Amino acid sequence: MREFTIDGKRITDDSDCYVIAEIGNNHQGDLETAMQMFRVADSCGVDAVKLQTRNNRELFTEAGYNAPYDNESSYGATYGLHRDYLEFGVGEYFELMSLAKELGISMFSTPFDFKSADFLYELGMEFFKVASGDLRNIPFLKHIAGFGKPMIVSTGGATMIDVERAHDAVMPINSQLCLMQCTAAYPADFNVLNLRVIETYRNRFPGVTVGLSSHDNGIAMAGVAYVLGARVIEKHFTLNHTMKGTDHAFSLEPIGLQKMVRDLRRVKIALGDGIKRVYPVEEKPIEKMAKSLYAARDIPVGHTLDEGDIVFKSPGIGIAPYRVDEFIGGKVIMPVHKDDPINAFNVGGGVF
Repeated sequence: MREFTIDGKRITDDSDCYVIAEIGNNHQGDLETAMQMFRVADSCGVDAVKLQTRNNRELFTEAGYNAPYDNESSYGATYGLHRDYLEFGVGEYFELMSLAKELGISMFSTPFDFKSADFLYELGMEFFKVASGDLRNIPFLKHIAGFGKPMIVSTGGATMIDVERAHDAVMPINSQLCLMQCTAAYPADFNVLNLRVIETYRNRFPGVTVGLSSHDNGIAMAGVAYVLGARVIEKHFTLNHTMKGTDHAFSLEPIGLQKMVRDLRRVKIALGDGIKRVYPVEEKPIEKMAKSLYAARDIPVGHTLDEGDIVFKSPGIGIAPYRVDEFIGGKVIMPVHKDDPINAFNVGGGVF
């Protein structure tokens, strides 16, 4: 049986979906905004909040770090300075971790380089996310696997060979792996989501939990993903679409996140156990709508019933129409009036 444990919470095929609010850098480098996002995400019912962590001097080439970045989303004159502005230090991470613990939700982050991964591990992060861009970075995957913490790995922009390579690299080191179907487009149109890959992953990797990291505009696909077998859902989250930054436009606002979590919980319940049964709540409505056998007219004692003597009418409180052949050919043993029920008390001698 698949089992993936995040911060003490078991995720199995029979469990609720584990929902992650991907804050990323939507906090705009401001601790108070990040803390507000934690509180709002918690009120929406998520299981975890996630940040992104970069050591930009290690991550980018010198040219990449110094590349001009002059646009409405910029927090610095170069791309590196812009990214530096969005990073939190040790003190801020400890405050956020303390808040998450107080709220009763989990907090983790996606490291984008070795130093950031080590930084998060030293902070005491209980699990890790690896972005799609590092799926082919096998040395990096092995490094994080070596921490012995649960790993969630996104698979956007990859072939099945890439996913298999990553899986085969991580599993001998750390079997606590969750593979996320992902399309690396921001936002991702519905025609490229390819949610059936979730089923493909479940068949190909029977010992691995499967999830969805979705950048589509909407909440409906999360429920579809759950039905297909995803048990971890990650969606970008913002307080307001109009906030400064590139990710806000395709992120869920609080009302959307709340509705998505609500719908995922409902899907789990609504799927049921697959055993067809009659529920007590159905009995009265079915009685009102269903049909029973009734007399089409007044029928005297001794009459042999034929098809014209019986009609199917509501309410369905008597003999169901599927049993009509049992009464055809039976003799009326008591006076029957129009709209009287036809049953064994007033008809005898049939096949019943």
